[in-house]
Amino acid sequence: MHPKGLIYLKGKSANVGEARIALPVSTRLIYHLIRSTGAGIIAFVVIVFLFSFYPIVSQEVSYSLNKKIGKGIITDTVKVDLAEADRVIAVQKEADSYGINSYFSVAVPKINAYSNIIANVDTNNRDEYTKSLQNGVAHAKGTYFPGQGQDIFLFAHSTDSPVNIARYNAVFYLLRKLEKGDKILIYFADRKYLYEVEEKRLTDANDTSWITSTSGTERLLLMTCDPPGTTWRRLIVIAKPVFSS
Repeated sequence: MHPKGLIYLKGKSANVGEARIALPVSTRLIYHLIRSTGAGIIAFVVIVFLFSFYPIVSQEVSYSLNKKIGKGIITDTVKVDLAEADRVIAVQKEADSYGINSYFSVAVPKINAYSNIIANVDTNNRDEYTKSLQNGVAHAKGTYFPGQGQDIFLFAHSTDSPVNIARYNAVFYLLRKLEKGDKILIYFADRKYLYEVEEKRLTDANDTSWITSTSGTERLLLMTCDPPGTTWRRLIVIAKPVFSS
C-alpha cells in the first residue's frame, strides 16, 4: 500500500517532480487486518453454505440423474415382464387345450396321448410306481428334467385292449405307432419343449440300464411294456430336443 502521484505547481515552473505519499504504519496494519479478516469471513460463509446445503443439492442432483436412468430401466423391465407373462400364458393355454397342466406333462398328438407327469418316482419301489402309474405317466427319480441337457426318462402302462385303457390309465398304449420324425411335447415349469423321435428300441424286461446310463446330451426316453398288456419286453422311444419356448 503505497499511494503516489504527481504534484504540480500552479503556473509555469521548472520545478516539477514526483512525491511518494505513504500512510502511517498503524494505518497500513489496520488496512491489512481488515482485508485479511474480510477474506476470512467470506471464505467462512462459503464453507458454511456448502456444508449446509450440500446434502440438499446432492439429493436434488442424484434424484434428477436417477430419474432419467431409472425411467429407462423401469421401462425395459416392464417390457420384459410383459413379454414373459404373455409367453407363460400362451404355454398354459396350449397345455390346457390338451387337458393337461404346464407344470409337468406330456403330449403326443399323433397317438392322442396326453397326461400329466408325476415327478421323481422311485423305480425300485413297486408300491410307489404302481400308485403313480394309476394316475398317468411317471418320471424316473434320478433322471433329469427338460432343459438340463441329460436324459429324461418317462414310463407308463400299456394294455392289450382298448377297453382297459381307462382302467390302467394306459397312456402309452399306442407308443409303438410312433416313427422317426414324429413330435412329442413336454410341458415343464411353464415352458414348452419339443422333441423329435429318432428311434425305437425293444429291450429285456429286466434291463434297467436305460434309467441309469447317461448319453452326455439331452434325450427324451419314453418306456412302456411290449406287447401291450404283457410284461415280456420293454419298448423305448428315443427322441431328441428340437426347441423350447
